Amino acid sequence: MKIIEPFLILYRFRNLLWQTTKSDIRTRFAGSVLGMFWLFFYPLLLLGAYAMVYIFIFKVKFHLFNSNEYVALIFCGLIPFIGFSEALSNGVSSVVSNSSLIKNTLFPIELVPVKAVLVSQSTQFTGMIMLLAVLGLLGKWTVWLPFFLVIWLLQILFSIGLMWILSSINVFVRDLQSIVSVLILLLMLISPIAYTEDMIPANLQPFLALNPMYYLIVSYQDVLMLGHFPSKDVFLILLPVSLLTFILGYWFFIKMKRVFVDNV
Repeated sequence: MKIIEPFLILYRFRNLLWQTTKSDIRTRFAGSVLGMFWLFFYPLLLLGAYAMVYIFIFKVKFHLFNSNEYVALIFCGLIPFIGFSEALSNGVSSVVSNSSLIKNTLFPIELVPVKAVLVSQSTQFTGMIMLLAVLGLLGKWTVWLPFFLVIWLLQILFSIGLMWILSSINVFVRDLQSIVSVLILLLMLISPIAYTEDMIPANLQPFLALNPMYYLIVSYQDVLMLGHFPSKDVFLILLPVSLLTFILGYWFFIKMKRVFVDNV
């Protein structure tokens, strides 16, 4: 398999992915009273819950930030977590729920997990718009701020690769859908959304390396809130892991696709 093959398939079907992703986003909110406004309300409601718990109940304080800046720091981690968790939740079952496309030549089955990830980015997109506006009001825009687009791209590639793997396994192990629901809750608790690495006991810090969201969230917080390039120790893991997951995930999916027809 050529290393560039997964990149080429996304480029080749870019228009089809764009049109079907837009259609799925509209369908997702069809019949809802608030419609697509939920893309704005959902991250705000979750942010409000986080702020209530950590500021008013736990009374967490940072010597670097006031309360408004601390809420913005939470938002920097919460928005990408929402995007990733929605991709994980929707992507795992994407192949099983679209089994009719296995032999479809107009919309290859390998694009189904990709579309699930792209649809999940709609909430992150609206959340990012709100976050950038807040950071502008707080005077946190720096020359490093545009670099969040690179981190976002790596997040999408990592998510697509992971969904290629997990959606393939889910064809044979349907329990994976239930396991993922628990995993998302666990990731929310152990990801550094409302706390920083230095707040974690030294004996527990090595466990951060096992959490993929740690590298993403810390990188977002560095460029958006702290105004500097992500830590080299973090980014030099995030970059190759994202690319390798994307490439190996495609390879895994293509191999598994051969036996899908007898199991869905």
